[in-house]
Amino acid sequence: MSLWSQGADRRAKHRNDEKPDGGSWFGGLGGDHSSLDSTGGVATSLGGRWGDTHSASEDSHFLTRQVQRLLQSGDTTHRRIFLTYLLVRAGLGFALVLAQAVMGWLAGRGPSWMLIVCSVHATQAIIWWLWLGRAAARAPRLSTLHWWATIGFDVAAFGAMHWLDTSAALNYGALLVLPVLMSGVLSARVPALATAAAVTLLLLATAVHKILLGGDMGNLLSQAGMAGAGVFVIALVAGQMAGRLAREERAARGSLALAHQQAELNRLVIDEMGDGVLVVDRRGRVRAANPAARQLLAEDGSCPKAPFHLGEQPGWRSLLDLVTQAFETGEWPGGTQDLTISANGEVPRSIRLRARFTRGARLLVAGQVRGRQEVLAVLFAEELRTVLARQRQERLVAMGRISAGIAHEIRNPLAAVAQANALLQEDVLRPDQQRLVGIVADNVERLKRIVNDVLEAAPGGSAPSRTLDGSAEVGAIIADWAQTERLPLGAGSRLQVQLPAETLGVSFDVDHLRRVLVNLLDNALRHATDQPGAVVVTLEALEGAFARLAVASDGELIAPEVEPHLFEPFHSTRSRGTGLGLYICRELCARHGAIIDYVRHEGVRHGNVFLIVMRRDSLAAEGRLHL
Repeated sequence: MSLWSQGADRRAKHRNDEKPDGGSWFGGLGGDHSSLDSTGGVATSLGGRWGDTHSASEDSHFLTRQVQRLLQSGDTTHRRIFLTYLLVRAGLGFALVLAQAVMGWLAGRGPSWMLIVCSVHATQAIIWWLWLGRAAARAPRLSTLHWWATIGFDVAAFGAMHWLDTSAALNYGALLVLPVLMSGVLSARVPALATAAAVTLLLLATAVHKILLGGDMGNLLSQAGMAGAGVFVIALVAGQMAGRLAREERAARGSLALAHQQAELNRLVIDEMGDGVLVVDRRGRVRAANPAARQLLAEDGSCPKAPFHLGEQPGWRSLLDLVTQAFETGEWPGGTQDLTISANGEVPRSIRLRARFTRGARLLVAGQVRGRQEVLAVLFAEELRTVLARQRQERLVAMGRISAGIAHEIRNPLAAVAQANALLQEDVLRPDQQRLVGIVADNVERLKRIVNDVLEAAPGGSAPSRTLDGSAEVGAIIADWAQTERLPLGAGSRLQVQLPAETLGVSFDVDHLRRVLVNLLDNALRHATDQPGAVVVTLEALEGAFARLAVASDGELIAPEVEPHLFEPFHSTRSRGTGLGLYICRELCARHGAIIDYVRHEGVRHGNVFLIVMRRDSLAAEGRLHL
C-alpha cells in the first residue's frame, strides 16, 4: 500500500468526518468510500425517489425546485473546488508558456528547458481539464491516479521550474503553494503534510543547488526554510477549513433533506384535507391552493392551479375584498366569515372562511436586519351547507343518545302506571272515576308511543335490507292504511295511487317501509284538502339502479322558515306532536341506503312533495298489483 493510502487510512480512523466520505475526497487516498454525496443515507432514508414525489406535487409551492435539484445533484463544494482547480491549472499552464515565449522573444534566445517544462505542464493541464473535468463531474469518487495527475504532477512541474530558474525574473517557487493548498483541501491530513514535506525538500534542494552555483547560502537557506514552514502552515489551515466546510455542508444537506421530507408530508396532509386551504398574499394573489379549495372556487374544475389572482373571476370579488380588508386592518373580521362566490356563471355557493396570518419575522442578511418577511394569509374554506349539516348531525346524535337513555328510564315507571291503572279499571267505578281512568290510559298509551319513537330514532339501530317487490308492498301498505283510516279508494277518493304495471324490485325492510310510508300518508292527509285526488302516491323506476316513491298533497305549502327543520327531532308544528316522525323516516331510509327529501313546488296543485329514492334490486319472481 502506498504512503498516501496508509496515511489516509490512519487518519480516517480518528477523524472520519473531517472531509466528505470520511477523510479524503480521493477514493484511493481515503479508504473505501462509496459516494461523493454527503447526504448519503439521508437521501436514502427519505425514499430516494425525489423526482417521483415532486412530480406528484406540481401544484405544491411549499418546496422550491432549487432545493429539489440540490438534493438530486449529489454535488459538493469539494467537487466544485476540484473542477475549479483543473480549470486554474489549464489557465496557469497557458499563461506560463506565454510568459516564457514572450521573455525568450524579448531576450532574443531560442527555446529553453524552462519553455519545454512549461509546455509539458500546460499540455497535460489542458488535456486533463478537458477529460478529467467531465469524468469528475459524473464519477462517484476520484482515485490515486487522479491525485498524481493533478497535485503530484504540479509539485514535480513547479519544482522543476523552480530548479531551472536561475534568474529573479519570475518566482516559480510561489507556484508550489497551489498544489499544497489543494492537497490540504482535497486530501486527508497525512497526504497533505506529506505533500508539504515534499515541497519543503524541493525548496531546500533547489537552495543547495543555487548555493553550489555561487548563490548566497544564508539568504537562500533562510528563504527555503521560511517557505517550507509556510507550506506546512498552509496545508494544516487548508485541511481544517476544508474539514469544517465539509461538516457544515453535510449538516446543511441533512437539513434540506429533512425540510424536503416535512414539505412532502405537509403537502400530502393538506391535499387530502376536506377543508379548502388557500395561501394568499396582500395583493390577492393565491400562492398555493389544495384541490378542495379549487373545487370550492369553481365547482366545474375550471379553477387554475396556483399561482393565480382572485380578481380573475368576478364571482370571487367578495373574497378578494375581504382579504384586502383583512390585510389593511391586520386581523380577520369576526373569526369566521360567510361569503357567496361563483365562477363562470355557476350557481352561487355559500362558503365559510377562517384565516390565520403568518408572522412577518425580520430578515437577517450577513448579520444585519434587511426588512421583514412577507406576511401571508392562510384561508381555510368550507362549504356552508356542509358545515351546517355536520353541526346538525352532531346535535342529532347527541340528542338521540340522551333521549334514548331517558326513554329507557321512563319505560319502567310507565309500565307500573299502566298496570296500576288496569287494576283500577277492574273495580266498579263511578262515571267520573271511569272518565279519569280512561284519561290515564290514553296518556299512558301516548307516552308509550313517544318512548318507542325515541328508541326507534336512537343511533346504532340496524336492520337487514331485503329485496322487495316495491309495487306489491307499497300497494298493500296503502290498502291497509286506507282501511284503517276508513278512506275509500277509487276515482273519487282523496287518495290516488299510481304504481308501475311491472314488478319493481327495491332494497328495503317491509316493516320499515311501512313505518315510513304510513307516516308520510298521515301527514299528507292531515294537511290536505277534502277534494278528490288531494293526496297522490307515485312509484316509478329511475334511470340507473334507483326507484322513486313520491307522496304529494295539495295542502298549504310548508313555510320557508319551517322547511330547514323538517327532519330534525322534536320539531313539530302541532301541540300534541312529538316531532320525531320525519326524523325517524330519515333514519330508517339511511339504514337501507335510501334518501328522503322534501320538494316545494309553487304554482301547482300538489305543491308539497316528499320523495324517497331507493336502491333497485332484481326480483326472482314477478307479480303485478293494481289499485
